[in-house]
Amino acid sequence: MNVIVGATSGPEAGRGVGTVKVWDPLVRLFHWSLAACILGAFLVEEGDTAHQLLGYTALGLVAFRLLWGVVGTRHARFSDWVRGPRAVAAYLRERVAGNSRRRLGHNPAAAVMILLLLAGVAAVGLTGWMQTWDAFWGAEWLEELHEALAYGLLAFIGVHVLAAIMESVHYRENLIAAMFHGRKRALEDTRPAP
Repeated sequence: MNVIVGATSGPEAGRGVGTVKVWDPLVRLFHWSLAACILGAFLVEEGDTAHQLLGYTALGLVAFRLLWGVVGTRHARFSDWVRGPRAVAAYLRERVAGNSRRRLGHNPAAAVMILLLLAGVAAVGLTGWMQTWDAFWGAEWLEELHEALAYGLLAFIGVHVLAAIMESVHYRENLIAAMFHGRKRALEDTRPAP
């Protein structure tokens, strides 16, 4: 499990007492690359080559993540964190009651959000790509759908960031930093914030 307890020197220094590696380098590279593609696509002019390349790159990243979700490391695999509706509802009830348990990987509600984000990026990318097809050239409804999906994706991203901040505060663990260095506290300390 790679638990580091009290490392004070060497390559493990500064990584925290009782931490474990959760997010592998490919998951972290995917996450921040996708964020950069989405941000970039919103900042450049629609229809520009850069906008299209960022969209195609985002689609490629989603395809990679789907593959890595099947064959990747433990916490990257969908089987580690995708649960059914009952598990999601139970988690949300526990979370509202203030007695949800901390998880190393994604919690059931986060899993739903991640699946929505992946589907959203795929839908935005696909509708953008379809606009280059002869069959849909100049189709206003497709442009409007692409734009509506893009703004819907932004809303989901806002919820994702807000939830990460709320979970960080609740469990006193910087989840955003964990997506940079890949480490989280070991599960021995499962206490939520008082």
